[in-house]
Amino acid sequence: MLQYVVRRLILTLPVLLGILLISFMLTHISGDPTDLILAPDTPDEARELFRQKHGLDQPVWVQFYQFCVHALQGDFGDSLRFNQPAVTLVLERLGATTELAATAMLLAILIGIPAGVVAAYRRNTPTDATVRAVTLMGQAVPSFYLGILTIIIFAVWLRWLPSGGRGTWAHLILPASTLALNLVALIARTTRSCMLDVLNQDYIRTARAKGLGENWIVWGHALRNAFIPVLTVIGLQVGLLMGGVVVTETVFSWPGVGRLAIQAIYARDYPVVQAVVLFFAVIFVGVNLIVDLLYAVLDPRIGYR
Repeated sequence: MLQYVVRRLILTLPVLLGILLISFMLTHISGDPTDLILAPDTPDEARELFRQKHGLDQPVWVQFYQFCVHALQGDFGDSLRFNQPAVTLVLERLGATTELAATAMLLAILIGIPAGVVAAYRRNTPTDATVRAVTLMGQAVPSFYLGILTIIIFAVWLRWLPSGGRGTWAHLILPASTLALNLVALIARTTRSCMLDVLNQDYIRTARAKGLGENWIVWGHALRNAFIPVLTVIGLQVGLLMGGVVVTETVFSWPGVGRLAIQAIYARDYPVVQAVVLFFAVIFVGVNLIVDLLYAVLDPRIGYR
């Protein structure tokens, strides 16, 4: 197990390096941040001093080398807009993003998996049709549109919930629900598909012939054997969740890493954009490693060498 983890961590290094290269090139081909941050009437001497201070006067390959060396030390430089370390800005907003993302994922798992199991067990019934219709709608509606719609209904018309910001649990309901809807739909549809296949297996009929209760058969035997594909989907959806956080935090003015990323992109704040991209990449790689390790817990036949 330890050798497998070490091998996987080594294999992630080229992935992270590639992500660093892509984020570095995309941010630098978007234009010179000097023109955006400094006033148009700024003297040329001041512009040159600004470029020298942030290393923008160096060749691109030199900037990338210095960026990689500093990134390995956890140093992405100072924000061009806020004049604070980029890592500090990300860490300050990490708690808000973690709160939102974890709540959305928890809602998706608690609603999506039971909905998929019930839909599979009651196949071709009104319950199954309702679950399929709702999940189809959940996958079809864009998160930004759903967010605006929920603000209009629950914050403007009904005045039940705040339209944005962060503070109390009420501020979390709309953004977490908006972010979770697409995840609920995908998890429920995947669970239903896997459960339909497992419920037709011979060992399920054998368990029924032995007189085991339906609840134990469905939730104790069938779901466990159908859960590996569902777990894979949950792990992969972390990437989708990170992308959804950017949009959702912007719509609801949630002070998290996603909103910081949008602000940094508009301001061409290279250090912050690169720090956020690498932050999301590390989370995605780490979660998928944990998912791989959980396979052996769910299915003892799976081993790691």
